[in-house]
Amino acid sequence: MSSDLPYAADAQVSLSYDELEVLRSQYQKELAQSHVTVQTKFNYAWGLVKSPVRDHQVEGVRLLQDIYRTESTRRRECLYYIALGYYKMGNYEDAKSFNDFLLEKEPGNLQAQSLSALIEQGVTKEGYVGMALAGGAVALGTLLIAGIIRRATRK
Repeated sequence: MSSDLPYAADAQVSLSYDELEVLRSQYQKELAQSHVTVQTKFNYAWGLVKSPVRDHQVEGVRLLQDIYRTESTRRRECLYYIALGYYKMGNYEDAKSFNDFLLEKEPGNLQAQSLSALIEQGVTKEGYVGMALAGGAVALGTLLIAGIIRRATRK
């Protein structure tokens, strides 16, 4: 975790299996009783988003989007954790979109500012990887063409 971005610690810290299991058990218990409280659903979604497991993150974002649509009082929290979930999944475009929306509403939000910096780092890193792959493909293509030309000139 980068020390210059202390507010987005959620991006790097996961719950233990046992901690997530407590949240899952509570959620499943309330689901079986046909009444899941918003807090229980949010807590479980929060834990899933923090997980290093992609399927957990996807489910966490789905639950948070459901809360966002139905509970106007929880929208700020949902926006941040939806953006965080997309960031952790490597979906920087959606992460940026949700985080920017939060920053429009709360420009001084330190968590969102910090997450914005992490998203930009992810976009930059992804760009470098893309350039490296493209460069490798060009180099391979050049070698193949050179081999074909050399073979043709020997005949």
